[in-house]
Amino acid sequence: MQERRMKMLTRSLSVLAVISAWNSCVPVANAQVESPSPGLTAPAPGVTDQKLDAAAAALERVTVLQQAYRQRLAEAAAQGEKERIVTEANNAFTKAVADQGLSLDEYSSILELAQNDPEVRGKLLQRIHPSQIDRN
Repeated sequence: MQERRMKMLTRSLSVLAVISAWNSCVPVANAQVESPSPGLTAPAPGVTDQKLDAAAAALERVTVLQQAYRQRLAEAAAQGEKERIVTEANNAFTKAVADQGLSLDEYSSILELAQNDPEVRGKLLQRIHPSQIDRN
């Protein structure tokens, strides 16, 4: 279970890196290209709009949690305290995903799909609020 949580965290971090890079390009891209009407594109195969909404909400929450736990880890002195914080963070990340109605496997597979499929990545990015990304 711990390994699965670490994989989820790693995938979240990877997606956050992609999102951060994308976010810095958004003003230029939006100025150059009109985005298609939201109702004209079909969802990616196997991923419903509801699942993308849930994954985006979970990712936003995980981003906020990640920042908070990163700071706590930096301030922790003892190794035992650091291990406790990591365990607490993993539990909080898992709860953030579950609170959106997703299993860890669903969340991880959606993030992996977003990494590999530009269409899914775009749909996920459209659902993320810029204020959450800017905190990273």
